[in-house]
Formats: sequence, structure tokens, C-alpha cells
Amino acid sequence: MKKSVSSSPYKGYRFPPVIISHCVWLYFRFSLSFRDVEELMAERGVVLTFETVRQWCLNFGQMYANELRHRRAKPGDKWHLDEVFLTIKGKRQYLWRAIDQHGNVLDILVQSRRNKQAAKKFFRKLLKGLEYAPRVIITDKLASYAAAKKEILLSVEHRQHKGLNNRAENSHQPTRQRERTMRRFTSPGHAQRFLSAFGPISDHFRPRRHHLNASEYRALIQERFEIWNEVTTKKSAA
Repeated sequence: MKKSVSSSPYKGYRFPPVIISHCVWLYFRFSLSFRDVEELMAERGVVLTFETVRQWCLNFGQMYANELRHRRAKPGDKWHLDEVFLTIKGKRQYLWRAIDQHGNVLDILVQSRRNKQAAKKFFRKLLKGLEYAPRVIITDKLASYAAAKKEILLSVEHRQHKGLNNRAENSHQPTRQRERTMRRFTSPGHAQRFLSAFGPISDHFRPRRHHLNASEYRALIQERFEIWNEVTTKKSAA
């Protein structure tokens, strides 16, 4: 008996993959609402609803983000870790974020606490996802990092200084911008789902432009668009 070929993830959708991926790209790359994307597509003659855009982002956003993470170069060995609070339905949650020395987002985790157990959970998530230990971690002076590091990253150098961690603190700015556009997240799960897809997709199209001249930037962004097209169309055939 012949083995059945895995079906395309786009099977059953009325619109072609190029339309779906373009809407997902618009939503995660720019500070747009679902209705904004609906209007932009209407200007191009593509009639759909904001609810359709929402479903596409929910169904395909994380899939695209995972593929982009697999294709990126190995992250650096210096990790900057930081946490920032999110107010969700009147309750304080904490967004834990790790980036490398190049500014690439390594992982995020939304939790209700920022104690030792929360720090350990975040460390474990990082190590599982990246499958290697860093050479050094840089954090602020939150005691939870040092306590968790003694149990999980004992041999890793740890530098604690607020001034050294500006890179991680600055990485929260795109999240704050989207949070305002979305009028805050509706739940911790909503924040985790959105930011898990938003980070890799947004980073992919945000090269460190200040390190590049115009021709280098244009060449790099063209290369990244080619990767995006490969990621979003490679499974379009059933």
C-alpha cells in the first residue's frame, strides 16, 4: 500500500498561499490591526474580512515563525535576559525575554511571577529550545536570576548590572508598541501566542540597519524576502 503524501497546510482555503502569507506578514511586521490589514487588501482588490485575517495569523503565524527560527544562524553565546511587566485584565504578568549579543530574540515566556521558580522555568525553556549553554548571561540585579543560575547554569559566567543590560531592555520596545496597538493583551495565553510568532517574524525583517550601508541593506532584505517566500510556499503543493 502506498503511503499517503502529507497534504498542504493551505488545503481547503479559498485564497492562495501568496495572499495568506502576505496578510500574515503585514500583521506581524507592522503595527497594524486585523481591520487595517483588511483595508489594505481591499485597496488591492482582495475582498476578505478581518476575522479571516485573524484566523490566518492564528493558524499560520507560529508555523512561519518556527521555520524562520530553524533557518537562522546559530545564536550568539552571550545571553541578555530581562523581564517586563504586562497588565492583563487588571492583573500583573511578567514577560521574560532573552536575546543574544546581536539583538536576536532567543525566546520569551509570559508568567505570573518573577521569583526563583519562574526564572528556573525560563532557563529550562531556553536550554530546551536552543540545545546549548551560553558562555555568559547578563541580567539586572533581580535576585531570582542568581538563585536559578546556581541550580541550572552553574558553570556559566553571570554578570549582574543594570547598565550592561540595555540591549535586553530596548528589545521590549516593539512589544510595547504592539501592545498599545492591540489595546493590551486579553490573557497570558494570548500574549504568549502572539509574541512567540511576532518575535521571529519581526526580527527576520529587522536587520541591524545601522551596521549596513544602503546597498548591503537592500541585498540583505532581498535575501530575507526570498527566505520568507520559501518558508511560506514550500508546502503549498499537496
